[in-house]
Formats: sequence, structure tokens, C-alpha cells
Amino acid sequence: MMHAKSESDVTSLAPSSPPRSPKRGGGGGGGANYYVQSPSREARKGAGGGERKALNDKGWPECNVIEEEGPYEDLAGDSGLSRRCQIILGFLCFVLLFTVFCLIIWGAARPYEPDVVVKSLTMDDFYAGEGTDHSGVPTKLVTLNCSLHIAVYNPASMFGIHVTTGPIRLLYSEISIGVGQVRRYYQPRKSHRVVTAVIHGNKVPLYGAGGGLMLSSSGGAVPLTLDFDLISRGYVIGKLVRVTHKVHVTCPIVVDAKKTKPIKFSKKACAVYKI
Repeated sequence: MMHAKSESDVTSLAPSSPPRSPKRGGGGGGGANYYVQSPSREARKGAGGGERKALNDKGWPECNVIEEEGPYEDLAGDSGLSRRCQIILGFLCFVLLFTVFCLIIWGAARPYEPDVVVKSLTMDDFYAGEGTDHSGVPTKLVTLNCSLHIAVYNPASMFGIHVTTGPIRLLYSEISIGVGQVRRYYQPRKSHRVVTAVIHGNKVPLYGAGGGLMLSSSGGAVPLTLDFDLISRGYVIGKLVRVTHKVHVTCPIVVDAKKTKPIKFSKKACAVYKI
């Protein structure tokens, strides 16, 4: 005998229950009734919604951005290499620019050459006589002692100069009969200075060249040649940039043993050559 169902029960089962399966046991048996209920549409939608990806406005599925953390070892290696290259390149650029700067300074300082003028020569002692050399060979011997005055002008406005000379020689027929030298000194920028060199010779043998030398108690004119090199060096930027000038000076003179007055030189009396 079947129980009558209430109206509320029928209403609640109707929308959610699927069609009932047929009864087992056929005809009028009194077996219990049972139903197989499939998942509802809402349940299927809820279950399937977890797997589906949300769509954006353009209809493409949206994906979460995965943020990676930790050091980029490979990129760090490349960055370190480029950093070293930048340091080396920067150093080379600095060296190049500094070299160009030094060359510009050197080129600007190069034209400032010192002016050299031989002022006078004072002969204190000059004597020639017969004698023998250190090996006993008879020849004429010359002894002299004199002072040479040289005026040096430094026209440079940026740097001072260090001045010295090579051997200052008095020549008779290409034989050096007296030698002296100007000691090295410092001369400030845009300055004048007169330096003195003592030239001395003691019993210098003339050998065959002394045949034409005739000196007597009354004196006599002797043609000589004054010859020397003058070197000036200016340090513009320490020892990195320096300017060096070298000139060769030659002056013909005539010496009289009996005249003690200084021998004056005109500006055109001496030849000055750049070396």
C-alpha cells in the first residue's frame, strides 16, 4: 500500500529529482522504492567552474603572473663583464684625453725659446812660449785665464727654465786652448740674467799649429774662436710635459795679450744655431 505524499513533498522533489528508475520485481510486489539522483545542474556548474579560466574583455583566458625571486646568476655574469669593459674603456679615454691635453700644452710652450747674447770676454792672463809636453816633445805651450759673460732671457710666461752649457771652448786653429762651463741654474719666467763662465787653460801644447803664433813682450793679436752649446729645459707640468731648447753659439774674436779691457761683442758678432 503506498503512502500518500503531501503536496509539499512533491513540489520539493520535482525540480531536482531525475526520472525514477523502474521498480524491480515487477508487478504488485511490496518491495521498497528507491531512486538514483544524478548531480544537479548547479552542482555541475560549481564543480566545472574551478577548472575553467576566467576570460578577459577580449575573450582570452587570464593567467596569473609568476614572480621569480632570487639572483640572476647568468645575467650577473654578463653584467660583471660589461662593467669591466666600461672601466677599461673609461681608463683608455682618460689616458687619451690627458695625452691630447699634454700635447696641446707642449705645443703652446714650444715657441718660447730663450734668447742668448754673448756680452763680453775679459782676458786676465794669456801667455804662449816654448816648452815640452808631458812626453817630452818640444812645442809651443799656451796658458790663459779669462771670464766670459753671457746674457740669457727667458720669454716664457708660464714656466721657468733650467739653464746649463756644454764645454765652453776657446779654439786656436781648431785646438782647444781653454775650457770652461756655466753651472746649472734656475731662471724664473720672463726674467733676464747675466751668467759668468771662467775659461782656463794651462800649458796647452799646440804642436804644428803653434808655428804661426808669435807673441812678444809687446803683445800681439791672436785670432781665436769661442764655441759652446747652451741648453735650457722648462718643466711645464712637472716631468710629464717639458720643453727643451738647445743652441750652438760661435764667436770669432781677436785677443791681445797686453790689453786687459773687456772685449765687447755686438749682437751680430756671434752666430747662434738651433740644434
